[in-house]
Amino acid sequence: MSDAAIEVVQGFWAALYERDWVRIRSYFGPDSLYYDVPAGPSTAAKGPDGIEARLRLGLDPLVGYDHDPEVRIASGADGTVMTEHTEIWTWEGGATVALPFVSVQRVADGVITRWRDYWDYRTLMDAAPAAWHERLDTADLSWLYDATTEF
Repeated sequence: MSDAAIEVVQGFWAALYERDWVRIRSYFGPDSLYYDVPAGPSTAAKGPDGIEARLRLGLDPLVGYDHDPEVRIASGADGTVMTEHTEIWTWEGGATVALPFVSVQRVADGVITRWRDYWDYRTLMDAAPAAWHERLDTADLSWLYDATTEF
């Protein structure tokens, strides 16, 4: 199971760094859940539509979205895959942040069923320009899903 789970997760990361939304959606089922741990499970996204909306909220405004090639992946027999990586976000105007992550994803039947991202809230918020903060404050958040009891 772990080799297959790693292949799914590696394919997902490749699609995400390319911002290939069609491929990204294919890695999730209708009950898949994703949330950023600093924001909490009450701000989760569910299913391909919700997960895409959640990702695009933060990533669409970026003029650059890269990753550190030093990606470390470990997996367990239960389909859990942990990835340690750094994303480099660049906004219009040149503001940039290198944001270290640990991502924990559970894979079952070829899809990511659970995904939690661990990163430092202040690192991102202190680097982000005012326009990005405004986008977060005024965006359509109808995709929000409270997954508090599901993790």
